[in-house]
Amino acid sequence: MNFLLDLIVKTSVDTLYLTGMIVFVGLILGFLRDNSMRNFQRSFGWKAVSITAVIGVPIHEMSHAIFCFLFGHKINKIVLIQKRDENGVLGYVSHAYNPNSVYQQAGNFFIGIAPIFGGISAIIALMHIMIPKTYNKFITIYMSNLNITKINHVEIKVILNSYVDLIKIIFSMKNFESLYFILFLFLAICISSHISLSSADIKGASKGLIIIFLLILLVNVLGFSRFVMPESILKYNIMLIGFLIVALIFSSITYLVSLLLSLIRN
Repeated sequence: MNFLLDLIVKTSVDTLYLTGMIVFVGLILGFLRDNSMRNFQRSFGWKAVSITAVIGVPIHEMSHAIFCFLFGHKINKIVLIQKRDENGVLGYVSHAYNPNSVYQQAGNFFIGIAPIFGGISAIIALMHIMIPKTYNKFITIYMSNLNITKINHVEIKVILNSYVDLIKIIFSMKNFESLYFILFLFLAICISSHISLSSADIKGASKGLIIIFLLILLVNVLGFSRFVMPESILKYNIMLIGFLIVALIFSSITYLVSLLLSLIRN
């Protein structure tokens, strides 16, 4: 009985290490998005949301489509952007998969969360093209944090301070003198406004998460987990945090801009 309980606890912890940060950040992004959209609508009506949607929604939907392809799902229909329907849907990807394929079932999780990674990738790519010095600083911080081999209060402080410095660099007065930065900021706000997950995305991802849990359970039952080094798990999470923090930065900026506009207009 104790063995079974220990196995379930270990599998739950392992699943949390693998997916917990993505789920946690996804919930924060959802909160920021919902409030940002509410503020934009309150300030300028639905037109303000539709302006961000023209750029943000196609990236959101293309992210789903790319991960559908990677996990072997059949794409039945892609609508990158449409007029808002009665459910508020601005775009969607209709796809199907083989329920007998564990790989395709597990893929539901990654397909569901794809807009987070697609949106972050798009913002980083724009950073590289439009504000390359800031991009280089981001890469330097990102790579230096990967050298961390253990987590304690000192290392956590170092990681946090490094990204605080990145925020200062991104939003330096010198950057605001550049039209390229202003354009980058506008595009980043549009993308981050639609980077979070819809209820349909969360529902689809939850199906895949159950399969991932069962796969990790099988790995633990067979004893293969002993070959996974704790240092590798740490590096994975540091790498993931560095990636996700970009979404948090720009989603937070989007929320603050929407809040400021809402206060000014009202």
